[in-house]
Amino acid sequence: MQLVKTQRDALLRPLQIVSGIVERRHTLPILANILIRKDGERVSFLSTDIEVQITTHAQVGSGNDVASTTVAARKLLDILRALPDSGDVSLTLANKRMTVQSGKSRFALQTLAAEEFPTVAQAEQYNAKVTLPQKTLKHLFNMVHFSMAQQDIRYYLNGLLLVVDGKNVIAVATDGHRLAFCQVATEQEFPRQEVIIPRKTIIELQRLLEENDQPVDLEIANNQVKLTFGDIELISKLVEGKFPDYTRVVPKGYKNNFTIGRDALLRSLQRAAIMTSDKFKGVRCIMSPGSMKISSTNADQEEAVEEIEIDYGGDSVDIGFNVTYLLDVLNNLKGDSINIALGDANSSALITVPDNPDFKYVVMPMRI
Repeated sequence: MQLVKTQRDALLRPLQIVSGIVERRHTLPILANILIRKDGERVSFLSTDIEVQITTHAQVGSGNDVASTTVAARKLLDILRALPDSGDVSLTLANKRMTVQSGKSRFALQTLAAEEFPTVAQAEQYNAKVTLPQKTLKHLFNMVHFSMAQQDIRYYLNGLLLVVDGKNVIAVATDGHRLAFCQVATEQEFPRQEVIIPRKTIIELQRLLEENDQPVDLEIANNQVKLTFGDIELISKLVEGKFPDYTRVVPKGYKNNFTIGRDALLRSLQRAAIMTSDKFKGVRCIMSPGSMKISSTNADQEEAVEEIEIDYGGDSVDIGFNVTYLLDVLNNLKGDSINIALGDANSSALITVPDNPDFKYVVMPMRI
């Protein structure tokens, strides 16, 4: 039975959308496959790793038959990528094998029964629905994602806190050493909802969301979140646990603060980072009236010193930071300048953007 007959690129796009979450090694072999369902011309493609599920569809079906099967996602994707850009591709199903044919190239792939594929059950009820432009949600994730923990024993930090509160949608991420906060205002109004979206889901959404004004529907249930945009539907389980109270982490009332050019600070920190070691990424920052001095050393007694003129009349502060934490935020911000507020050498620093209360970045000091 012929499932699909279409141009290569028309088949490649939906496969690229769903293949991102497919694990190469999995305890369940069928999870290395994607589920292909054909109903006439409409063909849907579905992948899952049990935690996250992505579905998309395309009008690439051949004939009016109804059929479904599963096939190795990576192999099918690699075959399509290797085929010439132009030319038609057909997928045919017979005797538990799928044949991929294009011109004089032919590949026979093993299939597994569609009935055995473990799809994620949708929640019966969603408590809130938020509609945002894709670029707004992408911006929200981009501004905080770098602060998410990786494989932390405090599992609730391995994700992003999404808060829907009144007319604001807030994203917060922390790994215990730094915290990023970003919010956007909407036209809608909602009762307060707080959910922790897993790290893998956030990274996948950053890949899939586009820089446009097309809407994305975000629906929140007790144990899952569903996002629908374009031809894509993504369902993700949520991380259970209590996220730290971010409002208590953000310092208030620091009197030592100054504005500095983002690019100048970024370049200086990149140069100072060259002299740090892989194990110890510390840089020392000394703020004194009119100047900021950045220095770093390593076990070989090598040293880097940078000095930047700043408009600063506060106390002298000698403080150490993990340079990676500073580079992460500077690389993700887009403005010309940033504001830095400090307490003393043992207090966290607050990085904000001038005239923009919607973004905050808190970074803990480091002993140098």
